[in-house]
Amino acid sequence: MTEALKLPIIDLSSPDPVSTANSIRQACTEYGFFYLVNPGVEQELVGRVFEESNKFFSLPLEEKMKLARKEHRGYTPLYAENLDPTSTSRGDSKESFYIGPLEDIATLVDLNQWPSEEVLPSWRHTMESFYRNVLSAGKRLLSLLALALNEDEDFFEKLGALDKPMAFLRLLHYSGELGSSDEEIYGASAHSDYGMVTLLATDGVQGLQVCRDKFKHPQLWEDVLHVDGAFIVNIGDMMERWTNCLFRSTLHRVMPAGKERYSAAFFLDPNPDCVVKCLESCCSELSPPRFSPIRSGDYLKERLRLTYAS
Repeated sequence: MTEALKLPIIDLSSPDPVSTANSIRQACTEYGFFYLVNPGVEQELVGRVFEESNKFFSLPLEEKMKLARKEHRGYTPLYAENLDPTSTSRGDSKESFYIGPLEDIATLVDLNQWPSEEVLPSWRHTMESFYRNVLSAGKRLLSLLALALNEDEDFFEKLGALDKPMAFLRLLHYSGELGSSDEEIYGASAHSDYGMVTLLATDGVQGLQVCRDKFKHPQLWEDVLHVDGAFIVNIGDMMERWTNCLFRSTLHRVMPAGKERYSAAFFLDPNPDCVVKCLESCCSELSPPRFSPIRSGDYLKERLRLTYAS
């Protein structure tokens, strides 16, 4: 039986940015996860996102496959991914739909794929509204993360990270199947996120677990409970590189719950040309940089290639 983890709660509407930044710093160094309340995203909109998501994933497979993933946008079927290359499972027991920047950075056109308005008339408008709202919340959160790192609040903007960022919304549907006792089944196998920061909305069905010490064996997994009105936020590998492992990119997974589960993950990643290198405030003679500088786009491209290698 796994224990439930008591994560810190960060209020994005707080009038005291310094105190909030200090709380974020503690959350990111101790857990790499926290709850974000009052993000400025209406709960009614979140509810509509799950309703529309349910409608899409309920379509026949051949209908969904018309929007199969291209340019990292569109539909991925059950078992198409295995986030943990060491896992012996046939793939993760989830299907998903990716929505990228609403105007592509390089071509200035929309590369996204959208379900037919005849089939799902409200779908695109709902997802675009949610995307824009969560992007706004994510940018405000990054200004507090900058303060938490003893940088100016516009640090990531000045760095170019938020100049047309690579932000992706991923709608997720977990089947919930438990499988046989001798079969290894995960909704999402153990992984850390690749980018800067992830904001996750969930439908209340449990399943998310974290492992705070990814180098310890056997690994200890703790449940992350749903909190009404809150996003679950976690730090990604790129932010861990920037901070020289001061902020933790924590290993997590989704276990089958025996019932369907819906979530919406918003991955806020930098402009592809942004160079990720150790912040001066996070290294010293005693703690030199652990990672070489790398272009954000190159790093993400390689991580995604490995995810879909099979």
